[in-house]
Amino acid sequence: MLKLNQIKKSFVQPDKKRVPILDIPEFEIESGEQVILIGPSGCGKTTMLHTIAGITQPDSGKVFLDNVELTRYSESARDRIRADKLGYVFQTFNLLPGFSAYENVILGMTFASKKRSPERAKALLERVGLGHRLNNKPHQLSVGEQQRVAVARALANRPSLLLADEPTANVDPGNQQQIIDLIKSSCETEKIALLMVTHSMEVADQFERVERLEQLNLVVGDAKTRQPADSIAQQSNP
Repeated sequence: MLKLNQIKKSFVQPDKKRVPILDIPEFEIESGEQVILIGPSGCGKTTMLHTIAGITQPDSGKVFLDNVELTRYSESARDRIRADKLGYVFQTFNLLPGFSAYENVILGMTFASKKRSPERAKALLERVGLGHRLNNKPHQLSVGEQQRVAVARALANRPSLLLADEPTANVDPGNQQQIIDLIKSSCETEKIALLMVTHSMEVADQFERVERLEQLNLVVGDAKTRQPADSIAQQSNP
């Protein structure tokens, strides 16, 4: 379902020095498999997700998503493939503030080749417990409710793979397990492969396969003299 082959990624700092971020010889996820990715802050977890999603291109190597070599396509073509095959739950939700919960989910269907389904948008919001909040805008929802809308939006196009970047990082402890259960059960029900980044071993222990990025990523360096990888990536992509 997902395969990374000889992925290398680096970023150029303001002083023009190129700093390596990722060097992943191989990584695979089977269809419907659920995988947790853990690792210390700054080891390149978000950069890896962005590379898988086609948001950023690797310097070299190949990303295969559902038998499509994503890395051979242009940015606009990658956007279309991503809309069809991949769902992404961001740490910061990325909901559009001027639109209702229902409209945010419907908009998640806009760029895919599949026909938009108002029925599915409503059904997903009901599944995440927000059937009574369809017309509420993000500022009218709690943080936990906003994250549930983000999960519904990520599932809108029936993706082959769901990426979740620390989906409980900004959610209060009382709602964290609810979000994990929601993502886990939704992927099981719809046979969606899952790659979830988390810092929480309490979350990781609920899944059969847990990978440590520092064991996958051959990029090594002295943490005392080298900036965190994702920090460098953010500076290079303002």
